[in-house]
Amino acid sequence: MSQIGIVAEGPREKRVAATPATITKLIALGYDVVVEAGAGAASSFPDAAYAASGATVVSASEAWASMIVLKVDAPTPEEVARLADGATLIALLSPALRSDLVESLATREITAIALDAVPRISRAQSMDVLSSMANISGYRAVIEAANEFGRFFTGQVTAAGKVPPAKVLVAGAGVAGLAAIGAASSLGAIVRATDPRPEVADQVASIGGEYLEVVVPDEAKEVSTDGYAKATTAAYDRRAAEIYSEQAADVDIIITTALIPGRAAPRLITAADVARMKPGSVIVDMAAAQGGNVEGSVEGERVVTDNGVVILGFTDLPGRLPQQASQLFATNLVNLIKLLTPGKDGQLHLDFDDVVQRTVTVVRRGEVTWPPPPVQVSAAPQKTVAAPSVAAELKKPMSSRARGWLVAAGIAVLFAVCAFAPPPLPQHFLVLTLSVVVGFYVIGHVAHALHTPLMSVTNAISGIIIVGAMVQIMAPDLTVQILAAVGVLLASINIFGGFAVTRRMLAMFQKGQNR
Repeated sequence: MSQIGIVAEGPREKRVAATPATITKLIALGYDVVVEAGAGAASSFPDAAYAASGATVVSASEAWASMIVLKVDAPTPEEVARLADGATLIALLSPALRSDLVESLATREITAIALDAVPRISRAQSMDVLSSMANISGYRAVIEAANEFGRFFTGQVTAAGKVPPAKVLVAGAGVAGLAAIGAASSLGAIVRATDPRPEVADQVASIGGEYLEVVVPDEAKEVSTDGYAKATTAAYDRRAAEIYSEQAADVDIIITTALIPGRAAPRLITAADVARMKPGSVIVDMAAAQGGNVEGSVEGERVVTDNGVVILGFTDLPGRLPQQASQLFATNLVNLIKLLTPGKDGQLHLDFDDVVQRTVTVVRRGEVTWPPPPVQVSAAPQKTVAAPSVAAELKKPMSSRARGWLVAAGIAVLFAVCAFAPPPLPQHFLVLTLSVVVGFYVIGHVAHALHTPLMSVTNAISGIIIVGAMVQIMAPDLTVQILAAVGVLLASINIFGGFAVTRRMLAMFQKGQNR
């Protein structure tokens, strides 16, 4: 049984790598867990809560002596020296940007696993710390902007006058950008967003934003293959710069989230753009730690320009919601350790044949294993050209000539029935035909949003059918009895099925209930 040590972070980091809720899950995997005293205090997790979950509260030296050390931030050189020989360190290491840290870790006989190197593939989503933290950062960026902004986000009409809604521009529609769009939209702001990946347009629209497409003539649109935005062309950058300049003069708040893995953050907003913004406007540069998307932003600082624009370069946005951020971070970490502990026997096993384990491991027993082999991930389904099927052939539009002959034949049949069939069959057949025609055109043009109310109407109609069929089921004619019984059965299926579907749909909007 190996020992996992949860160590305290530096004074500027309020998150912690494990919470009392995740301690029990680590113990269930067979590990002995120790927690440095006070490690969770900044996240409102007292030592007593860890002890109640089964962990042992120890000193810093005892926690760092563990064979597996869990941490949030990258270790300092002094902390690397405190690791035991043969230990495994799991933390945010930024290996693409911190080659010096990777080399420092490789001087020891240790294994280092980078949580921020988890590949963006489906089965690794539960371990994706970057996405979890980006989601919190995007939400918190809007809260920070709202705190600095001197007006409502939502528009209002009051007896004292009309208040226009705030206008927000979000640069980058990744996880952080989408969280920011959703938060700003829910507050009532007019939200616009840019992103070099055209496939995110529907996602932006679905949460209340307007996607501003950067149109570059004669330039092919490429779908991202790894979930991240790619470096853009010079032509794209020129057109994007024009859009940013236009938007800067119009919007009240700009939130930038643009990052390219392994590279410095691209410069999106220039000093001239900032100068165009109205006094009291706010910019939140979420890429300040990687060089910044905004000219004039300072990492970790609040800057006020000469024209009264506030630029926030905060790098601790997840840490400003420490309890929630710690819970999500720790859950991602537990999911990774579950993968590394297939036997649930308290023993960590690294399998380099597994793409996730290979990708996150940057140092293995003192040997540098970064960078890993590339992992191709398609962010959008690849289009395949399928052979024409029978169904596809049947869906081909009918020619005007064929449609005319079909209508003429239908009219002839209707005329024949009305002319030669004994009464009251002609009247019933005429009503049936008109019902089919009217029903086709009415139902076919009902909007998708009205399908559930429409289902209630069809249930009522089915109820009428059942009543009529039950009246006819006692008729002396056997054929009428059989048809009436079939009518009762089919209408009953429609009614009960409709109620079942409606109940499931309503359950989607109910909180705190088992579905």
